[in-house]
Amino acid sequence: MDFLSLFVKDFIIQLQSPTLAFLIGGMIIAALGSELVIPESICTIIVFMLLTKIGLTGGIAIRNSNLLDMVVPMICAVAVGILVVFIARYTLANLPKVKTVDAIATGGLFGAVSGSTMAAGLTLLEEQKIPYEEWAGALYPFMDIPALVTAIVVANIYLNKKKRKAAADSSMQESFSKQPVAAGDYPSNRQEYLSQQQQPEDNRVKIWPIIEESLRGPALSAMLLGLALGIFTQPESVYKNFYDPAFRGLLSILMLVMGIEAWSRVGELRKVAQWYVVYSVVAPFVHGLIAFGLGMIAHHTVGFSMGGVVILAVIASSSSDISGPPTLRAGIPSANPSAYIGASTAVGTPVAIGLCIPFFVGLAQALGGL
Repeated sequence: MDFLSLFVKDFIIQLQSPTLAFLIGGMIIAALGSELVIPESICTIIVFMLLTKIGLTGGIAIRNSNLLDMVVPMICAVAVGILVVFIARYTLANLPKVKTVDAIATGGLFGAVSGSTMAAGLTLLEEQKIPYEEWAGALYPFMDIPALVTAIVVANIYLNKKKRKAAADSSMQESFSKQPVAAGDYPSNRQEYLSQQQQPEDNRVKIWPIIEESLRGPALSAMLLGLALGIFTQPESVYKNFYDPAFRGLLSILMLVMGIEAWSRVGELRKVAQWYVVYSVVAPFVHGLIAFGLGMIAHHTVGFSMGGVVILAVIASSSSDISGPPTLRAGIPSANPSAYIGASTAVGTPVAIGLCIPFFVGLAQALGGL
């Protein structure tokens, strides 16, 4: 296989895809000073329809598959989605000038899945006549949803701890400046003061309320609703006649909005762009290799096909261009969209499609004798 020509071809195709074209178009018109504004109410409806469609896709595929065959690959997908967030939390977040909350959001977007990248991977497998399980595409939500939920939870834990620390510092300063203290009663240091003012349980972050609030958010609620409807009902008719035909058009409008918003904060991204570019190039390979390794374990233990292993690696190397941005906008509003959207969609997606897909197909061919 001529990998170089495949890389160039796939990269050019991705640059011409509606996803990147409308995102770049939004950034261009914003840079030119356009006053185009898409009403927030319209964006809300678009997000609901897109994420409901993603949930329906996963639910229908799961309902039509043998769940026992999916258990181990599903666990692998969930593990990768969660792990990717923590990789970003403790690598990207430690780089100079990178804000922790932006790094967590970036990890959530890279842990979530790109539908366009997965479709490109499936197409290449079919062209190479590499067999894979029909339900392999249903692994999408099992990596996508855990990654987004984990990112929101981790970000909220971090922000809550930061707020508690700031409140404690402020309270200490006010107490020192306003309250008379008898001789000998003055705390000798900050730790002694905090121990006097707060009970140990006050410093503990309650995780379940954060998870509950995340799952009740409009974005994840729409996705989970679609997943449940796809599994427990028969929504094929409305899916084929309404959600599926409108999908690409609605996505293009959403990407236009994302492009406009990303450009509005591009000044902040320029200060840390080099680190996001490095991460966006390296991370897809790292995430894909982790998933490929877990997929090989499933291959040797439960007979997961090599084509399925490639799909697992491809969706792990992808970064969400559909469910991720609106979910993170709602769940982590303090994160900078120009950081995580720019890193994911503008850099991560072309790398995943143009480089990672042929790389993992070639790796599977070499190891599996395909």
